[in-house]
Amino acid sequence: MWVPVLFAAAMASGLTGLLYMLLKKKTERTEQRLRSLTIQPGSPDDPRLVENIRQMVHTTLPKVGQTLLPNDADERSRLATRLLHAGLYNPSAMTLFLGVKFLLIAGPLVASIVIAIIGFVPMEKALIGGSMAGVFGLIAPSFWLDRRKTFRQTALRRSLPDACDLVVICLSGGLSLIAAVARVVEELQAAHPLLAAELRIVEREVQLGTKLAESLQKFGNRSDLPELQNLAAVVMTAEKYGSSMARTLDKFSEGLRLKRQQYAEAMAQKAATKVLFPTLLFIFPAILLVILGPAMIQVNEIFGNLQK
Repeated sequence: MWVPVLFAAAMASGLTGLLYMLLKKKTERTEQRLRSLTIQPGSPDDPRLVENIRQMVHTTLPKVGQTLLPNDADERSRLATRLLHAGLYNPSAMTLFLGVKFLLIAGPLVASIVIAIIGFVPMEKALIGGSMAGVFGLIAPSFWLDRRKTFRQTALRRSLPDACDLVVICLSGGLSLIAAVARVVEELQAAHPLLAAELRIVEREVQLGTKLAESLQKFGNRSDLPELQNLAAVVMTAEKYGSSMARTLDKFSEGLRLKRQQYAEAMAQKAATKVLFPTLLFIFPAILLVILGPAMIQVNEIFGNLQK
């Protein structure tokens, strides 16, 4: 008896939701069209104004960073290597990075002085706040660079076994190694876009005449990832001695998965130690307060009565 009623209610709810979604999309498209027609040139919503500001930033900051380049060749080389490991391949990445760093250091100081001159806060407090923000601006870019490198290495380490498995499947299907890499690049676009982009660079280098093992070695040096450097050595050894590339990459992929499992187990064992500090800092004082609080109140009352 209730089955037809429930079925009708479900159908009505589904049709109502579908109609709402269609009307909402149509309304959003209409509002977007009206917004594009009513935006005045020079308004904050004008995309041309945003593009002009972005273009001005991209042209001004590298000029500022050009004046801040280290004179020491070794220091400049270390900074270039850090940018390379973070995936910043643009030729102007170093000058842009230094320009942003200078802006984050000097910007808060200038803003604090302006605020103090206007009279919102005293000059001493403004300088202290601006100096603290400037110290943050000094540290933040380097921290962001290291975090970006770690994120890239983690993403590449997770996606490398899948890529090796796909290459093995393509080799078993009769494709050459270069064609297999090109096919894997297409297949990894959605699941692992970072590795797909890096393998695209490898593919283009091979098309320009570089050997695949050398191109993979450059990839390993760019990412500072030992697994990729080992992959380049494995491919070079297999090409040198004529070993089966599919079998070699299959064994290499199994080794990567075993290493990833061991790394996960090691991180799980470290979790107990990492949890200890926040436990002692936040939970343990609350427990002590609950346990010793009533006792301290009673002791205080006893000493108060003795004094009377």
